[in-house]
Amino acid sequence: MAARDLGDEKIDVSAVRAEFPAFARRVNGRPLVYLDSASTTQKPLAVIDAMRRASEATANIHRGVHALSVEATDAFEAVRAKVAHKIGARDPAEIVFVRGTTEAINLVAQTYGRARLRPGDRVLVTELEHHSNLVPWQMLCREKGAVLDVLPIDDRGDVLLERLDALLARTPAIVAISHVSNSLGTVLPVAAIAGRAKAAGAVVLVDGAQAVAHLKVDVEAIGCDFYALSGHKLYGPTGVGVLWGRRALLEQMPPWQGGGDMVVSVRFDESTYREVPHKFEAGTPDIVGAIGLGAAIDWLEAKGPDRIFAHERDLLDYATRTLESIPHLRIIGTAREKAAVVSFAVGDLHPHDVGTALDLEGVAVRAGHHCAQPVMDHFGLPATLRASLGVYSDRSDIDALASGLERAVSLLSGRTR
Repeated sequence: MAARDLGDEKIDVSAVRAEFPAFARRVNGRPLVYLDSASTTQKPLAVIDAMRRASEATANIHRGVHALSVEATDAFEAVRAKVAHKIGARDPAEIVFVRGTTEAINLVAQTYGRARLRPGDRVLVTELEHHSNLVPWQMLCREKGAVLDVLPIDDRGDVLLERLDALLARTPAIVAISHVSNSLGTVLPVAAIAGRAKAAGAVVLVDGAQAVAHLKVDVEAIGCDFYALSGHKLYGPTGVGVLWGRRALLEQMPPWQGGGDMVVSVRFDESTYREVPHKFEAGTPDIVGAIGLGAAIDWLEAKGPDRIFAHERDLLDYATRTLESIPHLRIIGTAREKAAVVSFAVGDLHPHDVGTALDLEGVAVRAGHHCAQPVMDHFGLPATLRASLGVYSDRSDIDALASGLERAVSLLSGRTR
């Protein structure tokens, strides 16, 4: 579905919230203030209804000749084209459905990486990576006798690009980087990194879990070889995600799992696999989840991605200014370019205590290491609080967060005296 031409029209947050059942509920007797969209987004009725309709009369895909199976197959495959359009991919056959970003990265590590890596080869990641784009490469390097290199960050949370050429001179086989840091909100210069990495002979994977809802994504413009994303970061359901890969690479890679629907013929001595993307989609997929993801993409396109991005940039600026004014609060991560995330610490109070106190006010934030412990180690912290934004967020949410923090600090400071 093509986005409407909305010009400079701003997001009507009240109207948007009315489309999300979550905002009709109260938490601890207070209206829900949801500032944890980087963990998972709420779902609009358009997505919930699409999934309900897909569940009312259901059938498996690719296997049946009856009407329900044909309808389910058509609906499922239509989503492949929608995802391709959303991320600038030229060929829907390059879209592989998986459970999420984590599985997409593991697929690449355990198929492309396992087949190609040799002892002494190198894999390059950044210090900003989510565990999902770090642990699979650690496991693979340990198995293959390869070496994991790390592009460090500075104290703003920006990657040190001046260190990149020296690391690329070691000729890594694979470079795996986030598009947007989940813990700090840093927007990485993925096109610049990918261009230099490709010139050095590396294959480039981008973890786009935190990017697709907040930035325009064009995999061809980025110049990467693989791009991974999750539906539940995109106002869609959990349990469904996407790996995009260049067709020439996907065709070279062995299957990820064996089973039904990924084979053309099976004999006891040999099996013949289907073409991409189907050879990577063994078994019955999350059909309803994929249809929900397609509905989420349609919903976002109808709202106007550019309007959403502008709204979130304005709100991020407001959140940063508001939190900076709170005594003893320190923002962690002040990169030159950020998206939709503010991480912070409050004095010497433990983030889990502050997060629990905020929940009493109906304010939902993330407290923890955000599956990015090396980032926490860089800043000498066990954890941070993280407020993350979505299309349904507005300034009243930030004001409620600030007020809640004042009460939380007063409550917790009194307990520690």
